[in-house]
Amino acid sequence: MNVEDALTVLPGILAIPGVGVGSVTRRDLKTGTTVVVLPSGARGSVDVGGGAPATRETPVLEPTNTIPGPDAVVLTGGSAIGLRSADGVVEVLQQLNRGVEVGPVRIPIVVAAAIFDMGVGRPEAPTVDDGKAAAMEANSGNQTVVEGRHGAGTGATVGKILGPSLAMPGGQGAVTLTTQDGLIVGAVVVVNAVGSVVDEVGTILAGPRTGERPESTLALLAYPRPALGAGGATSIGLVVTNAGFSKAELGRVARMSHDGLARAIEPVHTPWDGDTLFAVSVGERADDVGRVGALAAYAVALAVRRAVRVSMAEEEREQ
Repeated sequence: MNVEDALTVLPGILAIPGVGVGSVTRRDLKTGTTVVVLPSGARGSVDVGGGAPATRETPVLEPTNTIPGPDAVVLTGGSAIGLRSADGVVEVLQQLNRGVEVGPVRIPIVVAAAIFDMGVGRPEAPTVDDGKAAAMEANSGNQTVVEGRHGAGTGATVGKILGPSLAMPGGQGAVTLTTQDGLIVGAVVVVNAVGSVVDEVGTILAGPRTGERPESTLALLAYPRPALGAGGATSIGLVVTNAGFSKAELGRVARMSHDGLARAIEPVHTPWDGDTLFAVSVGERADDVGRVGALAAYAVALAVRRAVRVSMAEEEREQ
């Protein structure tokens, strides 16, 4: 039995009730921001698998801490500097009276992760205003993710082991899976990896480009190579489900979701990557953590490959 025979697969869409997505693409800078706004009551967790992450507010998602989850998740370019785009999201959510009630004010909880894309275009990062614009689009109820070299994936590249000049376009991709009994699992991923991206049977889709065909990063690592600087790459993303899980249970879903990166990126979770995946529950549906985690990993792998395939098609059209 083929797994897709048992699922409804919606590419390029984050079709989860109450969830909105928006993005800003800065072609001039080759960077951008993607924002996912969540309904009130969302629970969240995070799992960092790479050695060089750039993140914001992730400690609030630990199971022992008080806050149940975020009001929004920001995926952005610009490395740690680009995390400032989350400030724009906070401003928008404050105006909407979103967030945790603390005395006379509400404090929006906005978590974020960034990729390093500053060696691709001008060395500038997304701004507070970019975060505002993406948050306003997300709050409008939009659920379509512009895939490829858009949003946080604008300046993303893959196969960086031989340097940026030989890397191929990465990008952002998304998919939503719905089972026959109504479980929904969606994923949006930004692919900016040191490693090569492989298809379902292990063929290299994108990697270091030294000739007509992309090379295997793993094969290149069998030979002595200059080490990359820490933080020069990262794949980041978000998994959302309508299953009603706690933060602790979502921690397991987030960890299992990294299996999707491992299936599609070779190698992954290196010291040079800051691979970070958030997992969020926006429903109350009773379901099994292992089931959701397995489907989340499948969705992440699909989204990674979609990001690269769409970016490659864009590149071919431009040539």
